Amino acid sequence: MSTVHYEADKLPPDPTRKARLAAAFAKPESEIDFSDIPEADAAFWASAVRIGREKPRKRQTTIRLDEDVIEWFKGAGRGYQSRMNAILRAVMLRDTRA
Repeated sequence: MSTVHYEADKLPPDPTRKARLAAAFAKPESEIDFSDIPEADAAFWASAVRIGREKPRKRQTTIRLDEDVIEWFKGAGRGYQSRMNAILRAVMLRDTRA
C-alpha cells in the first residue's frame, strides 16, 4: 500500500514540461476549445450535489502498540501515522457496512 505524492515544484524531470505549460498559459482564452465542456450555468449549480465527505477532524491520543508494528510502519517512510489511520479506517468501514 504505497501512495506517491508529488509537490508541484518537485515533479519528476520532464524536459518539455515547462515549455508546454508556458505555451498553454500564453494562449488567449479565445483560442481554447471549450466545445466538449458544457457550460456550468445557474441551472447546473442549482441542482449540484456535494459528494464525498468532509475531512475528519484529527484528535491526538496515546496508544500502545507493539514495537515491531511501529517499526514496520515507520520502515515505509514518512506518513506512517496516516497509513495506520487509513488501515484502521478501512477495517472500521468494512465492519460497519457488513
